[in-house]
Amino acid sequence: MSRRHLMLALIGCAAVLALPARAQQEREFPANAKRGRMAPGYFPELTLDGKVRRLSPSGRIFNQENLVEPMASLRGSYVVNYTEDANGDIDRIWILTPEEARRKPR
Repeated sequence: MSRRHLMLALIGCAAVLALPARAQQEREFPANAKRGRMAPGYFPELTLDGKVRRLSPSGRIFNQENLVEPMASLRGSYVVNYTEDANGDIDRIWILTPEEARRKPR
C-alpha cells in the first residue's frame, strides 16, 4: 500500500471514530428555558401547551441534532425547551431527544 493510500485510510478511520463522540455531546440549555409541548401552525404561529403563541421575527427552531429546522418542515407535536423574548414571543426552541425529554428541566 502506498503512503498516500495509508494516509487516506487513517484519515477515514479518524473521521469515523469522531462521529460517535460528536453525537454524545450534551446540549446546554439556558437557565431561563421552559419545557412544553409544541405543535407547528401557520407561520409564525405555533401551539405551545395548548395555547397559540408566536415565533419572534428572529426566532429559531433547533432539531434534535441541534441544526436549525424551518417550521414548515415540522409535523406532529414535540417535547421542547423554549425561551421567550421581552415581548413574550418565542425566540428559541429546542426539539428534545427522547433522552433529554425524560430528564427534568432545571
